[in-house]
Amino acid sequence: MTCSIIGFGPLGQALAKAFARKGIDVSVATTRDPESFASAAAAIGPSIIAKTLAEAVRADIIFLAVRFEAHSDVAKILPNWKGKIIIDVTNAYGVPMEDMGGQPSASFVAQTFAGAKLVKGFNHLVAPVLDQDPAVHGGRRVVFLASDDDDAAAQIGTLAENLGFAPIKLGALSEGGLLVQAHDKIWGHLIFKDLVKFDS
Repeated sequence: MTCSIIGFGPLGQALAKAFARKGIDVSVATTRDPESFASAAAAIGPSIIAKTLAEAVRADIIFLAVRFEAHSDVAKILPNWKGKIIIDVTNAYGVPMEDMGGQPSASFVAQTFAGAKLVKGFNHLVAPVLDQDPAVHGGRRVVFLASDDDDAAAQIGTLAENLGFAPIKLGALSEGGLLVQAHDKIWGHLIFKDLVKFDS
């Protein structure tokens, strides 16, 4: 399974560092020419490859680490996203619910990426925390995952473990997933919670 990160701001770079720590290949892309950030990507590690958006969306698993408002622009790159898993790392804080048809933000994003399986995840940690090694005092930093597709959630759970995190599945986007989504100007109860899991 190939992976890419769309967005190379603080969150995108923190995710890239997680891949680099484990020597796992991942492509990174923005709306800019990849030459403009190739040196920054290389500085993170040799497994971080700067690519164009058109190249990055060929990956099987795509981290959507852009501003919430920019997700629809990314979705227009392909007419159909069938067979791909989108990990929604966006936060729709301040976006009125009526602008999303009263849906949770992740469900709204899922509709935009026609054909894809969407997993909400990695978004509850601020970039400076996500940037850190997930191995903490003998435990592993928790990442929450929510999806309407159990198979997609399982695949991303395995990826999270390979990156050194402890995934905790919250169920469907409109169930436990609400805990990691912003609702207008109210944060979900698990947003910003930095938890560590210790294996017994």
